[in-house]
Amino acid sequence: MSLFTSGFWDLFIGVITVVSVVACAIFLKSQSVRTSVEADTSGHTWDEDLTEYNNPLPRWWAWLFYLTIAFSLGYLVLYPGLGSYSGTLGWSQVKQLEDETRVADARFGPLYEKFAAQDIAALAKSPDALAIGQKLFLNNCAQCHASDGGGSRGFPNLTDRDWLWGGTPEAIKTSITDGRTSLMPPMGAAVGGDEGARDTANYVLSLSGRPHDAARASRGKALFQQTCSACHGADGKGNPQLGAPNLTDGVWLHGSGEQNIVEQIVKGRTSQMPAHKDLLSPAKIHLLTAYVYSLSQPGAAK
Repeated sequence: MSLFTSGFWDLFIGVITVVSVVACAIFLKSQSVRTSVEADTSGHTWDEDLTEYNNPLPRWWAWLFYLTIAFSLGYLVLYPGLGSYSGTLGWSQVKQLEDETRVADARFGPLYEKFAAQDIAALAKSPDALAIGQKLFLNNCAQCHASDGGGSRGFPNLTDRDWLWGGTPEAIKTSITDGRTSLMPPMGAAVGGDEGARDTANYVLSLSGRPHDAARASRGKALFQQTCSACHGADGKGNPQLGAPNLTDGVWLHGSGEQNIVEQIVKGRTSQMPAHKDLLSPAKIHLLTAYVYSLSQPGAAK
């Protein structure tokens, strides 16, 4: 990978870019030279009498091309375009975003601060606060959790009362601020291979009352207690401190069939909720927390 991050590529890109622009200018100049006999043809004829003449480009057309070349050279001096050269203006997408964010924060900051002083449970009942929180959610969370918070396979549903890491305002704010990483280690070898994984999967299915093989579930109970109860609890109701899901309800993040459960036991599973503390201010996270909390509260304002 060091070959693709060395300074050579900056020089390579810069030279190729400049040479390409200069080559365009030279080629344009060569096609704009008038010959002594302008009626010379190129030797190409179509439809018996349509002859292509070898005349230079019209001057007005050539000057338009020259203007584009001059514009290109000026742009490359002022803006990034030659490897790591940042341009004399120092412009970048990141800098522009930061500048626009500062302007927006100066304009809307007092509004966020007003809501930041209020309790999250109270904000979850405020239509004004939720209107702002919804916009924050759509911009930062809907890509994974869907625009209505209903989630999808592998992404938790935020509208029910089932929470991997706890559904209190404090727990939700921590999840948004610092992110979460859930790890289900591969347990295939620990439960005795594929057959043991199937036995354990059928016991897990029995915990939530789903159709299962009773004989396999009976054998899988001991395997579950030996290998799974440390995280999911002896009763299978999970542990919010570890992000271990409750296996006794009807909520399944990665699929509930025997095959899906066996796959998770054998291969393991890693899920990550990215931290937003570097993307959103504490006041915005406070409002966003209130909106997410409201999604699972029947009495919250909508």
